[in-house]
Amino acid sequence: MIDSTIQSLRELLGDDAVTTASTDLDATSQDTWPLATKRAMTGAHPHRADVVARLTSFDEAAGVFAIATRDGVPVTVRGLGSSVTGQPLPVNGGIVLDVSTVPASFEVDERNMTVTASASQHGGELEDALAARGYTLGHSPQSLYRSTVGGWVATLATGQFSSMYGGIEDLLVRYTVTLATGESAELGARPRAAMGPDLRHVFIGSEGTLGLVTSVTLKIFPAALPTRFETYALPTVADGIEVMREQALLGLRPFLLRFYDTDEARHAMADPTIDHPVLFVGTRGPQEIADAEAAVLHRLVTGRGGRALGPEGATAWMGRRFDFSTVENLLAQPGGFAETIEVAHLWSGIGDLHAALREALLPLADEVLSHFSHVYTQGTSMYVILLGRADSDEAAVERLTAIWSTAMDVCLAHGAELSHHHGGGLARSPYAERSLGSAHLVLRRLKSALDPARILNPGKLGL
Repeated sequence: MIDSTIQSLRELLGDDAVTTASTDLDATSQDTWPLATKRAMTGAHPHRADVVARLTSFDEAAGVFAIATRDGVPVTVRGLGSSVTGQPLPVNGGIVLDVSTVPASFEVDERNMTVTASASQHGGELEDALAARGYTLGHSPQSLYRSTVGGWVATLATGQFSSMYGGIEDLLVRYTVTLATGESAELGARPRAAMGPDLRHVFIGSEGTLGLVTSVTLKIFPAALPTRFETYALPTVADGIEVMREQALLGLRPFLLRFYDTDEARHAMADPTIDHPVLFVGTRGPQEIADAEAAVLHRLVTGRGGRALGPEGATAWMGRRFDFSTVENLLAQPGGFAETIEVAHLWSGIGDLHAALREALLPLADEVLSHFSHVYTQGTSMYVILLGRADSDEAAVERLTAIWSTAMDVCLAHGAELSHHHGGGLARSPYAERSLGSAHLVLRRLKSALDPARILNPGKLGL
């Protein structure tokens, strides 16, 4: 990077907002991707910027982009760094643009049931503020208290209650974006529009490669609704998958629907003696609807040989659903490694995919755990958690690298989606073109049109 770039950033943002200190460059060379964490523990920082620039207003972004375009310097946007696949890591040096320093704000529209927030707004703090008014976002990723609303849009996030509320693409009403050219655009609908393509989807999941999301308007919902929980034992994984499929075909919208294979059920139930898959169910709405939906789910489960265990398993999970400690504690140990890989497939393929991933990954980890959630009429997501210990941190890096390549190859061979809600990042970028197929041409055309200088977050999504 040329010194004049850094000097121009200091003139634009102020000396205190621009840093080249090694500690800052190291800190922004990793997110919560386990592979990046273990690399940092070995002293390696392969994805390191030349300078970190901190915004105090999203209005400053256009100026940063102009400097970067002039000098041919890449810009990688970073929020709270909660990505688990390497989205905010710079692959070609350049500028890390820290937007977490932009003051957060939000405004509630109770008549139209929306909240408009700055993209830097902390998700958990927003949910807590809405809860105090009797509302909820309906969006509850495990990273709720570690992420921003702008990050949810950029990574096409979804939450633990998506069976009822949907993913971020369903909850998003309107948002603004700053393009690499410095132009600004607002994309939205009131409440639906048929004036050409639905342009709201252009930047959802684009991971900062096409523009910078600056403000977001989301739906909100009443929070104080009756909610029922139940925990079920199922005879086999196949039986649980069929229950999930059957309820989807009936058009049910349970508040909570999570199905664990036997190995993960022991963790989910905090009971090492569990010897069967487990299903967590929750229904929410007016009492009559919550009761009726629970009754239908009970009928479907028992029809597949399942039995009720009581609500305690599901309610206990609700109390610890933001807990990352199993993964984080293992990663902190010398040689310890852990990974989470979420994929998705059609009903016709998800069972075989579960078996194939388990067989392929068991030689690479001490434990391979799986659960199914985020259900659709055509299929479901599957979340695979791998836990293990290697002889050293360097060996753990090698093992995590092998886990990713093995998992992606298996998914591609089965025609599955390589990501359901963690996005692509660095972890999946090498496989993006194979995954998207001919659709990758459209992405490349969008990139050329919206970011002609190609400064925004290079190296992601196969770009």
